[in-house]
Amino acid sequence: MVKYPIYWVAILLSICYSTSIANAEYLKYKDPKQPINARIRDLMSRMTLEEKIGQMTQIERSVASGDVMNKYFIGSVLSGGGSVPAAKASPEAWISMVNEFQQGSLSTRLGIPMIYGIDAVHGHNNVYKATIFPHNVGLGATRDPELVKRIGAATALEVRATGIPYVFAPCIAVCRDPRWGRCYESYSEDPKIVQEMTQIIPGLQGDIPHNSRKGVPFVGGQNKVAACAKHYVGDGGTTTGINENNTVIDFHGLLTTHMPGYYNAIINGVSTVMVSYSSWNGVKMHANYNLITGFLKNTLKFRGFVISDWQGLDRITSPPHANYSMSVLEGIHAGIDMVMVPYNYTEFISNLTSHVKDNHIPMSRIDDAVQRILRVKFQMGLFEHPLADNSQVHQLGSQEHREIAREAVRKSLVLLKNGKAAEKPMLPLPKKAPKILVAGSHADNLGNQCGGWTIEWQGLDGNNLTQGTTILKAIKKTVDPKTEVVYQENPDSNFVKSNKFSYAIVVVGERPYAETFGDSLNLTIAEPGYSTIKNVCGAVKCVVVVISGRPVVIEPYVSKMNALVAAWLPGSEGQGVADVLFGDYGFTGKSPRTWFKTVDQLPMNVGDPHYDPLFPFGFGLTTKPSKDY
Repeated sequence: MVKYPIYWVAILLSICYSTSIANAEYLKYKDPKQPINARIRDLMSRMTLEEKIGQMTQIERSVASGDVMNKYFIGSVLSGGGSVPAAKASPEAWISMVNEFQQGSLSTRLGIPMIYGIDAVHGHNNVYKATIFPHNVGLGATRDPELVKRIGAATALEVRATGIPYVFAPCIAVCRDPRWGRCYESYSEDPKIVQEMTQIIPGLQGDIPHNSRKGVPFVGGQNKVAACAKHYVGDGGTTTGINENNTVIDFHGLLTTHMPGYYNAIINGVSTVMVSYSSWNGVKMHANYNLITGFLKNTLKFRGFVISDWQGLDRITSPPHANYSMSVLEGIHAGIDMVMVPYNYTEFISNLTSHVKDNHIPMSRIDDAVQRILRVKFQMGLFEHPLADNSQVHQLGSQEHREIAREAVRKSLVLLKNGKAAEKPMLPLPKKAPKILVAGSHADNLGNQCGGWTIEWQGLDGNNLTQGTTILKAIKKTVDPKTEVVYQENPDSNFVKSNKFSYAIVVVGERPYAETFGDSLNLTIAEPGYSTIKNVCGAVKCVVVVISGRPVVIEPYVSKMNALVAAWLPGSEGQGVADVLFGDYGFTGKSPRTWFKTVDQLPMNVGDPHYDPLFPFGFGLTTKPSKDY
């Protein structure tokens, strides 16, 4: 028998003990060298039911805290429209808030990071000083998927500048009735254009590697964000355009009109899909097992996670929240993986826990949901880089991004009329003129120019909401320094006639709105818009610029105008409008929507047997850049 000094025995025991501790503490799910599926399996094997249900829960920032994240194992936090850490909060303030919640998640037993989401539907639109891009309807007019991809990349950088890794965008609805209050969130009435514009997804998330499997979520790097294709499915086809209403269409029609954008989104590796409030042939989408689990997950092989809309489960029953327990059962059974609760999270957690323990929801359904959520988090690198820093704050509202937005505005403008009979075209306008008139409620109003989902959910009126360039300011900057620019919001005809203006630019349109607040049966522009058109265009040569989220009633007034431009909702960079009006660039936009004569014709889309538009889908006159600089 070999004898060792006692201190060697102690050393050997210490080494053995240390090795056993190291082996015990090796957590495969925290090892980035391991395959993602192996990491998921390892982490899932360690999770309790409470921890799994926590991952399925998304709460609003106003009810979140580090303690809440820790106690309930919350998987995600969001900012609702207009929900910010403070008015005009800096990027650093956003980062501090997000990291505070994340620290709470990291301090849990397993340290699973949360994912913070926000509505960045036309740029980082909740955040002060962010670049506000044209809304989707304007981007549809550009017919430029490469531009839209660049917009996605710029948006991702600005979102990351505030420490946020997840956006509820893009909306790939196919709006079939402009009376719908979300029509401006749709790229077009044509599903082919919507498909093309899903190029925003690789802009947001990065280009998916060629060897990646279809349906697997992908986010490439810390300058990218997880995207969300919404609202699945048929949200743009509701009866009379009523928001959250019923879409009546057969399965073939659903597949050919409303589903194509999702095919492309999944091919492009979209990380998440949000379910629509609407119904399909009377069945609430949030409770539609056949379309969520059967078609999206099983047929299309989508491997990311499915998220509800805001209080989406509450709306399954009528009136909302009438039988919340049953709504939770139906929604989770249908295949929803993460629930945007967003406030009453203890009620949701309690109900879902009871359903699992009572065997109403099998553990296999819970495991499917949590695996999908974890797959996105692992793919994003959240386990390796859970906390945000200040390295990207300079990206917010950068000049480079504003130039992209300005380009988008230029390409989105649709020239509907240019000159009366036997007259020369009015556009482009001369920069050198003795005196010109600018009129209209939307000429010097950044809030009207940006529309809904800008700083506040419903948008804001006025010029103090964020930074940007109004159309009036852009006009003054563009014309010759000797040209006198007179602005009057609603001048009377005597004023116009007596001042002998060379010409007038009238900028009118819709006030900001979002969702149901934008539903409209008459589709008229805001007063005194029509009065301004009559007063000005009856007294001087005029071009009318319409700021709107959709076609509006304009037919009775077109004959009074010398030129008519659809500018949609151009966002913060009004200089893009002036660039084209004055000929620095030509008009190239093509209408993404059919422009009706009267609302009695609606719904009316290209290809319909009763098609008799004022301006057809795809219409758009062109001009060449002017030499009059």
